[in-house]
Amino acid sequence: MRTAFVGAVEGSAIALDALVRAGMPPDMLITLEAGAADRHSDFVDLGGRGQAAGIEVVRTRSVNSQPVLEALSALEPDLVLVIGWSQICRGAFRSIARMGNIGFHPAPLPRMRGRAVIPWTILLGEPSTAATLFWLDEGIDSGPILLQEQIAVADDETARTLYAKQTNALASMLPRAVELARSGNAPRIEQDHRLATYCAKRTPDDGRINWHQPADAILRLIRAAGDPYPGAFTTNENGRLVIDAAASYEDSHRYIGLAGQVQCETDEGFVVRCGDGECIHVTQWRQGGASAKPRVHSKLGAVFAP
Repeated sequence: MRTAFVGAVEGSAIALDALVRAGMPPDMLITLEAGAADRHSDFVDLGGRGQAAGIEVVRTRSVNSQPVLEALSALEPDLVLVIGWSQICRGAFRSIARMGNIGFHPAPLPRMRGRAVIPWTILLGEPSTAATLFWLDEGIDSGPILLQEQIAVADDETARTLYAKQTNALASMLPRAVELARSGNAPRIEQDHRLATYCAKRTPDDGRINWHQPADAILRLIRAAGDPYPGAFTTNENGRLVIDAAASYEDSHRYIGLAGQVQCETDEGFVVRCGDGECIHVTQWRQGGASAKPRVHSKLGAVFAP
């Protein structure tokens, strides 16, 4: 069975490695041109992996471009795996593979179709989610489900830990999916479109902290917007400050001040008051692309921009 693999992010690399380990390397790898790396915050250049595994590598900015369609048609694939590619696969692309095209979505389809699903899962306080392999159709994340694995979401889940749970599930599921397709037993379970919900695109500016919000909401944003995404941020006299880790502060009741005001410094970082009168303890942060040290972030008592 001839397969092609399309991807360009960290999850794509993990999935490709899983296929190679399982003795199922694709015959062709379609990935991004290096100059288009800024399309994904979690971009990984897969070219070296493909070459090391003896896979034909095709670089492009669009899977719907004529050179890609011609290369894929020449391969005559039975199956195409689209794992980590933020572009709609048009009809001409989808029509090439004999069996069809399998996509991956880190959500319990039909719920949470669309973009930035891992951050939205945390922001919404979802207690569980799922990793889903599905057959591509003309819609967005709307095709029949092939495999779906449930994932518990911890109360303190971060974007990084949930990303790892999703990619671990993907690495386990994808070789099974390819084997099911090869045997002719791959499920095609139609989604109930009445239950569909849609996640909006997020941009780096959506990570701006509003210090007038409650402490719990701010902590959730910090966990949701962090690595491998651009991060939650605020601003002070030195410019943008990205907060990578913070926790609730048990002595909040001792401090009176303004929302966004630095209340005290600690050995680990500093404490900021939030809109509900509670404080958060910031323990990891960056300014100007580098990790900052205590007492470098701001003058005590200064107020971050809301």
